[in-house]
Amino acid sequence: MARAKRTAAKPVPENRMGTLLEEFIAWMRVRNTAEYTQYHRRACVARFIRWAEERGIADPMEVTRPILESYQRYLYYYRQKNGEPLTFRTQYSRLVPVRTWFRWLVKNNHILHNPASDLDMPKIEKRLPRAVLSEEEAERVMMQPDIREPLGLRDRAILETLYSTGIRRTEMVNLKLYNLDRERGTLSIWQGKGKKDRIIPIGERAVAWVDKYLREARPQLVIEPDDGTVFVSVEGGSFHPDRLSMLVREHVEKANIGKKGACHMFRHTMATLMLEGGADIRFIQEMLGHADLQSTQVYTQVSIRQLKQIHSVTHPGAALERKKTANSNAASQEEQRKAALLETLESEAGEEKESG
Repeated sequence: MARAKRTAAKPVPENRMGTLLEEFIAWMRVRNTAEYTQYHRRACVARFIRWAEERGIADPMEVTRPILESYQRYLYYYRQKNGEPLTFRTQYSRLVPVRTWFRWLVKNNHILHNPASDLDMPKIEKRLPRAVLSEEEAERVMMQPDIREPLGLRDRAILETLYSTGIRRTEMVNLKLYNLDRERGTLSIWQGKGKKDRIIPIGERAVAWVDKYLREARPQLVIEPDDGTVFVSVEGGSFHPDRLSMLVREHVEKANIGKKGACHMFRHTMATLMLEGGADIRFIQEMLGHADLQSTQVYTQVSIRQLKQIHSVTHPGAALERKKTANSNAASQEEQRKAALLETLESEAGEEKESG
């Protein structure tokens, strides 16, 4: 069973910037900002404040654009424990909360001008999902938990739910018993990313495993008072999102498929396999809870098998022998849909943001 390391959060310096950070977090609570957004912004701004204090900077009035550019260079040259640099996406995600915080400081008259207003942010690479499972690989991962044990049965139900629905890890840890309609085969996601609600299908196989878990394992794991969380940790309560990722990552590694990933891998996999199976991108958009089509279009890039089929059908030079007619009246609706998907690929202009 995967266990998350329990590391105490580094304290925020007790100076003017530290005080204003706490005021900023309180302001976000009043505005009903998502809990994870509060956590992420606090961690990123606190990291900057600690860096600044080490250089004798304790008041936001002392922060200039050159200082922020120095912090940006620090992130660029920073090396993790494994010796690897931070990705540009990570650098970007650590700078955005700092920029947001300084905008808030100006708006609330804590500083006179915003030193981060014209900060040149790192350019994020438009990258494909690193690992997408094939159907066979997904099945190998499903087989890893020892379903003879309560925790193994729980893990199998978790993996099946992720694979079937593609929900975010934060949505998974927040699932309650009343969100699962086993008779209709649906999940209700309340207050997902962007505080949006949606109802999505969950497959019969996943429902069967969740049913088995609820009957045979959950009663042995949950601790009173029971708040109705579907998937409970070894402590009997809700998972922390990072801990859930560690659990899923462990099973992926045990499957020995040569790919690394965790909860989001199943999100990518669900979307890609559904596309390859013929699903309309609009339905996948609804499944994923994307606010717009651009967020979903990254998944069309990884459907190379489908793109190959589209290429063979629509490109006049794709075949060894030239086709007699450029357009066949016998083209099926499926072929027309594939051509439409190619058009979507050509106009792709965004990629899915990290969450969850």
